[in-house]
Amino acid sequence: MVPSAKDIQFRELKDTISQLNTTIRTQNDLILSLQRMLEERNARDDEKDRIIVNLQAQLEYFKRKIFGSSSEKRNDLPGQLNLFSETVSEEEPAPELIEPEFIELNTGKKKRKPKASYDEMFADLPVCRLEVDTLTEEQKHCPVCQSRMVPIGHEEIRTEIRYTRAKLERVVYIATTYGCPVCKETEEPQFIKDEGLPALIPGSYVSSSLVSHIMYEKYADALPLYRQEKGFELLGVSISRTTMAGWIITCARDYLQPVYDYFHRQLLERHFLMADETPIQVLKEPDRRPQSKSYVWLMRSGEDRLPPIILYHYTETRAGGNAASFLEGIDDGTYVMVDGYSGYNKLKKIRRCCCYAHIRRYLIEAIPNGHDKDYSHPAVQGVLYCNKLFEYERGYKAKGLSYTQIYKRRLKDEKPVVEGFIRWLDAQRPEKGSRMDRAVTYIRNRKDTLMTYLEDGRCSLSNNPSENSIRPVTLGRKNWLFSDSQAGANASMVVYTMVEMAKAHGLHPYSYLKYLLDSCPSTDTREAELANLAPWSEKARIACSNKSE
Repeated sequence: MVPSAKDIQFRELKDTISQLNTTIRTQNDLILSLQRMLEERNARDDEKDRIIVNLQAQLEYFKRKIFGSSSEKRNDLPGQLNLFSETVSEEEPAPELIEPEFIELNTGKKKRKPKASYDEMFADLPVCRLEVDTLTEEQKHCPVCQSRMVPIGHEEIRTEIRYTRAKLERVVYIATTYGCPVCKETEEPQFIKDEGLPALIPGSYVSSSLVSHIMYEKYADALPLYRQEKGFELLGVSISRTTMAGWIITCARDYLQPVYDYFHRQLLERHFLMADETPIQVLKEPDRRPQSKSYVWLMRSGEDRLPPIILYHYTETRAGGNAASFLEGIDDGTYVMVDGYSGYNKLKKIRRCCCYAHIRRYLIEAIPNGHDKDYSHPAVQGVLYCNKLFEYERGYKAKGLSYTQIYKRRLKDEKPVVEGFIRWLDAQRPEKGSRMDRAVTYIRNRKDTLMTYLEDGRCSLSNNPSENSIRPVTLGRKNWLFSDSQAGANASMVVYTMVEMAKAHGLHPYSYLKYLLDSCPSTDTREAELANLAPWSEKARIACSNKSE
């Protein structure tokens, strides 16, 4: 049957429709593909914008770190009362919480301290009185009758401070030999020789005063041995840095280590501890490259109003097991204040306290440049919470409250602030990758320790004492750069301990080092004798006043 014209036209239309449907599907697929490409491009642009914003924030942060003030102290910001309606100085103490006798904070203008007199400024210096005699013979005669004048009184006219240049002197010990006058004619004459005290280091010419000076210069004044070597050359003697290093290692091992071990035993008996760590470089370690990082651990007693104990400890790595090993033997439930390093989790059965100074530091770093007073910014709000806690702590210290009183006042004053801070923390949704995200993550990782310090008035709010104690090592590291050997690193930690212990108890480090070396403690020294060598003992304080010899 021959198709009609209408059938042919229908088939052609049907083919056209099919072609159009195929074209439409192709176009739809192309449109969808283009839409996906556009969405991906927009997402990439958004990611780039986010990265740019974060990089700009990082740039501003590094600018502040390099060129800005390094202090974390914040000026009182107007509007702070929007978060906290009262201050410590305005509060009336509850009678059942604290005693009525307390020190009022002085909110007025600070009075200028009167200028100290010369007698106060130079009370610890020896005084040499010189009578001046600059008048000529002619001036000593009376201008009226020409009679010679006679002294009738004296008057102080001025004061000056003179510097006496350091000097070295050679001391030669002469031994006396004694003989028996009765036995000298016999077949067995009797002799005895006074051998004197033994040398500090057998076969060496070093004295306790010399090695104490070398230790003091390096570990208290951060003067490296190569510079001391040049200083001794100016004094007329050649003492190599290698020789000085050997003296330090030998004296630290033989005489100072027993005292260090005594301090360590005393520290393990404390119930409030603090810790921090910092890297150093030790060149000669077994199976390690010279460029490898080693670590100094600072372990010290907390703010419990007992004599402070400050110990430094060297290890090859930062592994938390090193801290656990050093503090093995502390009582269960001991409060330990540390920073956010996870290695301290190796310390089992302790009550770990959180450092609010670190928290505040992260929040300060998250504040954009120029937004310090933008109270709508979450980082500023977080800083205000921390500032309030530190404000309360300053108030307690100024009032001289006991630890029991501090404990009760913290529950009344600070616990609501911490609870509000935790609610604020839970509400934060910072942009991923931002400095605020970094700060919030840091705080959330420590959320379970935010309230630990409220459990006892002797717990600290921050780890600042540890950071202050480890600062001498970081300062010295910039000057002497590295330790050559593990023996040298261990000796350095022992000497640093003695220097900082002396400073913490108001003794001159040189005098205390010399006192220890003159006492020559050993592993056989009894505990009672070691107690007399501690810087808090009355015997040590009498022997080492805060004067350099």
